[in-house]
Amino acid sequence: MDFENGSANNINSGGKSRFGLGVLTGLLAAALLFSGIWGVSRVLNLSGGDYTSENVSEAEVGDKLDQLEALIKDYYLYSEEVDKDELIEGIYAGYASALGDPYTEYYDEEETKALQESTSGEFSGIGATMSQNAESGVITIVNVYEDSPADQAGILEEDVLREVDGRSVDGEDLQNIVSWIKGERGSEVSLVVLRDGEEVEVTATRDIIEIQTVKYEMRENQIGYIAVSEFDSVTYDQFKTALDDLEARGMEGLVIDLRNNPGGSLSTVTDMLKLLLPEGTIVSTKDKNGNTEEITCDGTHEFTKPLSVLVNQYSASASEIFSGAVQDYGVGTIVGVTTYGKGVVQQLIDLGDGTCLKLTIAEYYTPSGRSINGTGVTPDVEVEYEYDESNPEADNQLDRALETVRESIEG
Repeated sequence: MDFENGSANNINSGGKSRFGLGVLTGLLAAALLFSGIWGVSRVLNLSGGDYTSENVSEAEVGDKLDQLEALIKDYYLYSEEVDKDELIEGIYAGYASALGDPYTEYYDEEETKALQESTSGEFSGIGATMSQNAESGVITIVNVYEDSPADQAGILEEDVLREVDGRSVDGEDLQNIVSWIKGERGSEVSLVVLRDGEEVEVTATRDIIEIQTVKYEMRENQIGYIAVSEFDSVTYDQFKTALDDLEARGMEGLVIDLRNNPGGSLSTVTDMLKLLLPEGTIVSTKDKNGNTEEITCDGTHEFTKPLSVLVNQYSASASEIFSGAVQDYGVGTIVGVTTYGKGVVQQLIDLGDGTCLKLTIAEYYTPSGRSINGTGVTPDVEVEYEYDESNPEADNQLDRALETVRESIEG
């Protein structure tokens, strides 16, 4: 189960009925691949549902698909280049999209693999982050993880990527380049980069890379600062390490920055909140049948020092569970602007053929029982971000959050 738009992880509730749906949908997918795209209406009933409407019969759906096929074959300018496998995938994707739910999505094999990597927080690669200029297409190394294969190979920030295993990157999309660089752990990849006007060739040995979703530091007045970019499987350990280290260094107050955090894993965010909240409910969910589930905290690690949580309009889903729980229990002050307002839960269903369906299956509620779906979490202290041209590094929202904690320490 997860809360994030475009992410899914930690499937742990309501398994029996949804597992059954997954099996049936998998059979449907296999049947479609066997019979071809144009037999879709004849196999839809494998899942036991009624896929006809008052105005359109199953036979009419099949006839219309046959008509579309004939028109494409006879008149479509590029008919010889049509990939029927892609058309089949398009049916699946369109079927999910037609629900009109922005969070329900079908993922093909490639998308499913990328989704699994993104939610686990781990992948096999070299540990370098790249950026592509929208106009020139130039790809630049913007971050190199410490002690990563890229670091050990001598790759530096600001290097401009020219080749991967002898293939030029000119005119290629960044996503394709990333797929070239990723690969099996222990295998090698050769890169040519432009550095100070000269081409440099380096060879890196791929390894398992853990994405850094947490950054932290000690600010003035012994106020800790932890920024969480998303809630992946690796995030809990990174967050706990940051919290423990700041505590060991004499932290007197804490700011947790969830701005631009789109959400992620339910179990991750609730485990993190167990390091902060008193005894009680963390979050509850309710499905279409009125069945409710509750995740609770035993309060053994309650955080009692001044706390502020920073949010903005892009703080969504699990970020809203985090900030909503902190606000409901009054253990911290929420600073920033009203959050995104995504209060529904998705289940990731394995279709058995390398693809998956992410389906909205429940609504969630904060500890006090409020739903934030469509409304978001309203901050206790509202502060709009103001860009300072004379000082681009300035951050008035963070300054206000730090001030709130400082006032509590002194007060």
